[in-house]
Amino acid sequence: MNRKLLFVYNPKAGKALIKNKLAEILNIFAKAGYEITVVPTQKHDDARAAVAERRDEYGLVVCSGGDGTLDEVVTGMIQSGFRTPIGYIPAGSTNDFGGSLALPKNMIRAAEVIVDGVDFSCDVGRFRYDEVEDVFVYIAAFGLFTDVSYETDQDMKNVLGHMAYLLEGMKRLPGIRSFHLKVSWEGNEIEDDFIFGMITNSLSVGGFKNITGKNVKLDDGVFEVTLIRHPRNPIELNNIMLSLLNRDIDTDAMYCFRTAELTLESEEPVAWTLDGENGGSHTKVTIRNEHKGMDIRVKGDRI
Repeated sequence: MNRKLLFVYNPKAGKALIKNKLAEILNIFAKAGYEITVVPTQKHDDARAAVAERRDEYGLVVCSGGDGTLDEVVTGMIQSGFRTPIGYIPAGSTNDFGGSLALPKNMIRAAEVIVDGVDFSCDVGRFRYDEVEDVFVYIAAFGLFTDVSYETDQDMKNVLGHMAYLLEGMKRLPGIRSFHLKVSWEGNEIEDDFIFGMITNSLSVGGFKNITGKNVKLDDGVFEVTLIRHPRNPIELNNIMLSLLNRDIDTDAMYCFRTAELTLESEEPVAWTLDGENGGSHTKVTIRNEHKGMDIRVKGDRI
């Protein structure tokens, strides 16, 4: 077995707790017989570049940070053209995907899962626009609140956690806007005004569990899609939010379905977020599920 390990971590993620755990984490890897290369990220895209440019002799790539760091690592993995199992030590403010995989919140236990666990092949999202293709791990979204995660200050995230996102999001309520979209999938087509949309492969979003759907599986080859229509008044908006959180679907207010691929078109550019990071503004995107597109290390009883 290849015992070379590339460890990429974001030293500022979450409350920067990894600085107190780093030596113990590395010791766990060393005791397991790994030869370790450590890469601390300094800025956006460092994790992607480190993985995309890695040597093919690495038998395992481990990352620690938020879901945005994991997104960069998976993107780099796909861009490299060869596949290596990924270990993930969640250290961000929400860690939706880590929770979906039942990874320990304790960083030391998460490191132990990486050396003792098994590889789980899960789906990956392909996000295509203007002949360019990007990657996301668990969510592509547009509309209400979707720019909050990458516009919220990192220090504020570290101190307040979920509350930071909520406080930032509340500022946006008076200026809710809608986007007129044509959405097509598997022979179906709808056209409407939407304030929010999410295409997900996760059990939670923004720390809220079960809002993506029921009986969600991360390796079934399909996304859970939720599109929320523009409300007519504040009361209707409130009811929509309650329905979403309770997963009590009101078909007059939202569309919910599963699909392996869909296309969204609009006359004006729509801003997207991919795994909480800026995904750019586009008038047409095609989103495709790559079935079991990556291998990630989980606890043995997870699969």
